[in-house]
Amino acid sequence: MHTPLITANYLAVLALIYAALALQVIRLRRSNAAAFNDGGNASLRSAIRAHGNFMEYVPIITLMVALLEMSGASSTRIHLLMGALVLSRLLHPFGMYATPGSLRFLVCRGGSIFLTIGLLISCALSILSRLPWAAVADEISDQAIATVQFLQVIHIILTL
Repeated sequence: MHTPLITANYLAVLALIYAALALQVIRLRRSNAAAFNDGGNASLRSAIRAHGNFMEYVPIITLMVALLEMSGASSTRIHLLMGALVLSRLLHPFGMYATPGSLRFLVCRGGSIFLTIGLLISCALSILSRLPWAAVADEISDQAIATVQFLQVIHIILTL
């Protein structure tokens, strides 16, 4: 295993995007005098959701990509996965500020949703495909047999 340097570099870029989203929320909170919630302001509500959506998806996807990189996935694959994550996280805020139903809304929101869910599924399946399933099944069956034997011993002790 090695340090996931490619993932780390993309994560630094993502951290800057996250900081920009946070600063946008702060700016809108101050200009709308809304210390909590969105104060009924649609722009602030969009900024809060763009910021929150980022935090909901980036950590899990980044963690899975880092695990793939550490397990030996090709650098090209890691660049593609993390590049798609950066693109999805750039598209999403632009879609959040677009008029619902507009082309920009459909392309940016739809594109970010498609990329994000695609990344979640792709990374999860890639990780699952790398697991040593035969060893896992053997371990589970050994543990099940040991548990049954333990329960039999407890039963004998309790019925004496």
